[in-house]
Amino acid sequence: MTRSTTDEAAVPPLPSPKERRRLREAKSLSEDEVAAAVGVTRATVRSWETGRTSPRGRKRALYAKLIAPESPVNPTAKPTAKPTAKPTVVTTKAAAAGARPAADRPSEPAAAPAATDPPEAPALPEAPPPPSDPRAGAGTADGPSGAADAPGERRTSPAEALDERRISPCEAFDELYARTAPGLVRQTYLLSGRRALARESVERAFELAWQRWPEVAVDRDPAGWVRAAAYEYAMSPWHRLRRTHRHPDAPPTEPGKRALFDALLDLPPAYRRTLLLYDGVGLDLPETAAETEASTPAAAGRLMTARAAVAERLPELAEADSPAEQSALLHDRLGGLARAEHVPVPRPARAVRTGSENKARLWTRAAVAGVALLIAVTGLTLHTAPTHYEQPISPPERVGGVPPRGGPQKLTAQDLKLQKSLGERLAHGPERLVPELR
Repeated sequence: MTRSTTDEAAVPPLPSPKERRRLREAKSLSEDEVAAAVGVTRATVRSWETGRTSPRGRKRALYAKLIAPESPVNPTAKPTAKPTAKPTVVTTKAAAAGARPAADRPSEPAAAPAATDPPEAPALPEAPPPPSDPRAGAGTADGPSGAADAPGERRTSPAEALDERRISPCEAFDELYARTAPGLVRQTYLLSGRRALARESVERAFELAWQRWPEVAVDRDPAGWVRAAAYEYAMSPWHRLRRTHRHPDAPPTEPGKRALFDALLDLPPAYRRTLLLYDGVGLDLPETAAETEASTPAAAGRLMTARAAVAERLPELAEADSPAEQSALLHDRLGGLARAEHVPVPRPARAVRTGSENKARLWTRAAVAGVALLIAVTGLTLHTAPTHYEQPISPPERVGGVPPRGGPQKLTAQDLKLQKSLGERLAHGPERLVPELR
């Protein structure tokens, strides 16, 4: 079954792997040229032509357009009229922003039709297709590296290139925000189970993106950069200390959606994120592993464990015949759960940009004030500090073991009387030796 997208566009089934190689060689295209046009590596193109893997999403659309026999590729042709529907072949900048050079997921059937563009959210209707590349305004029309268009890609006309050069950073940010923010809030809600935290995470991620816009604007996938920042913020364990985000929101009332919601929240955060990126957003396995900062085998193991845990709650998932059917079924279930829940609408892009600038200005002033205070305290310390060493006075201590004070005993009353009488009488020789008889 096919994956639904915002514009309901579909690509015809691909030919067999041997036929793919024959069509490519008939058009005199090398594996490197096809890899550059689709946005993957040469090894990925070789795996498509040997039947080990099969492209999907935007890569499938570009690959099918390149090898299609009825529409020969003409890289030098310029479009005569602006297409009304979303084109399946995009410019070099848009292709670089939406695809990473990684091998495709290994478990998809070769003849299964796929969508033109992988949905940024699980089948969310309110996420419109990108009218232009959000990185415009930070580089030239040929992308940040200035490279020429790869074979099989549509060259932009001078007027379109001039329009892309004139777009301001604010307009590029607003375009990226309007295209990805609503769907990203729903994704983050499925990841965290908290509506308020989902909106806060997305707004925080876009505020961080605006503060680092020169870096984000030249990234190969600006939407993926913001998505990774929002996921990291939503999965932070420090939110457990906040009373408002301590417990998840009430689950859906429908039994099927409630079972899927409970199964997602029971998964460990890393497993939940892997399942959402692969089966919900539609990333390839190497891209999922790169975004979760894990190896490809580790991401595959997490995905299989998460699917097995969810299959225990969803009987229809356990009855699927192949991993591809499980992935498609999970994609539909996650998209239905995201659409059914009423998540808060994020603030306007202008408010997010203003809030980001105010926070940056506040932190800058706080840093300047802290440095000024540190300088003042250091100067005061240097001014009041002694210039030479002064030996400290030791504290007094009681001395023990001293013998008692010696000397004559205390005189009695008789001794005092005798002393007085002796002092009053004069001594006249031997008379004093004669005792007086009374």
